[in-house]
Amino acid sequence: MSLEDDKKHIWHPLTQHQLHPNHLLIKKAKGALLYDDNGNEYIDAIASWYTCMYGHCNPYITSMVSKQMQNLDHVVFTGFTHEPAINLAKSLIQILPQNQDKLFFSDNGSTSVDVAIKMALQYHYNKGDKRSKIIAFEDGFHGDTFGAMSVSDLSIYNGPFEDFFLDVERIPVPNENNLEAIKKRFLDLTSKNKIAAFIYEPLVQGAAAMKMHKSEHLDSLLRIAKENQIITIADEVMTGFGKTGKNFASEHMSQLPDIMCLSKSLTGGLVPMAITSCNKEIYNAFLSSKMEKGFFHGHTYSANPTSCTAALASLQLLLSVDIQKNIKMVITSHQEFNAKIKNHPKVKSTRQQGVIFALDLNIETDRYGDLRYKLFDFFMGKGIYLRPLGNTIYILAPFIVSKAQLQKIYTVIEESFDII
Repeated sequence: MSLEDDKKHIWHPLTQHQLHPNHLLIKKAKGALLYDDNGNEYIDAIASWYTCMYGHCNPYITSMVSKQMQNLDHVVFTGFTHEPAINLAKSLIQILPQNQDKLFFSDNGSTSVDVAIKMALQYHYNKGDKRSKIIAFEDGFHGDTFGAMSVSDLSIYNGPFEDFFLDVERIPVPNENNLEAIKKRFLDLTSKNKIAAFIYEPLVQGAAAMKMHKSEHLDSLLRIAKENQIITIADEVMTGFGKTGKNFASEHMSQLPDIMCLSKSLTGGLVPMAITSCNKEIYNAFLSSKMEKGFFHGHTYSANPTSCTAALASLQLLLSVDIQKNIKMVITSHQEFNAKIKNHPKVKSTRQQGVIFALDLNIETDRYGDLRYKLFDFFMGKGIYLRPLGNTIYILAPFIVSKAQLQKIYTVIEESFDII
């Protein structure tokens, strides 16, 4: 094995290989730390894209999965079921918003969104009310498959494919200044179009550099959607499982979603899996003596027993006293760091939602401009894995991160102000 073999054969995601041909070889990961092939260690300050929230190679998750693998590896989930899926479903339903009733298994965040969109479109179709238009937020990101791309709004991802998208209307994210105008726009779209669904990332738009909005503003839009029989889809692929200070971001609103999309930290970062949950009304619209009214969507690895076991173990950790205590520690630590740096001349603005913290530097730059790579190299040189987006530096470390590790992250971020 050599890195030359990597260059020769591997196409990495989100990478312009002509500009960035080299990739760091990671040999080991444990807890909040990554180790490269030279023995250097890095604090994983973004939990490897918000997945390994209980730490890398968490011994509780790996031990449960190891036992499961000796008993049942995989079985088709059409016509069969199994104990890991049943146990996970029972436990997850208990902590999801109270209107969620059914779970549909798929493979990753993007496919969970595609499933949700298809559910919403077919729901109306099955009821004899064909609707084709979807409302989504500007700057939203929901994944890379075609349905998920259609409702996303990041041109660097979508540019070559926009002629093939679903029919989507985009509205700005609400704030104090534009809320009334957006509500009027939402109502106008509703009166002139047959709107099937409204999809949104509740409270935090991850790929938009952790852009945040208020629960009461989102609630007012959800209320309009409900009043007009528009299916509401909460994409909690990033925000789900404790990151916003509650088990799910949707719990911050009074208007509960009809459908939810879950992935990333669902399995603690060990194996891929996704779930699309829905309320009973959505599910019942697919019950019929006519076969074609069923939901004909399936994945070969749906409800993989290993993945279900990892998810159940992760859920048990999330609800544990130790993890809940550390979540509160992280939230408080971020607040203390914010108080220290928010008035720094190099800091334009700061924001926080639960364990998610972001700051915007007082400098203009492109999303993947030179500053981003300059900061990335600086952080890695100091033993911190962070991925700035444009002028935004954000932290979303594992729940098990220590106070000392957090302090090192904060210190290195402060030191980075001197290089810009």
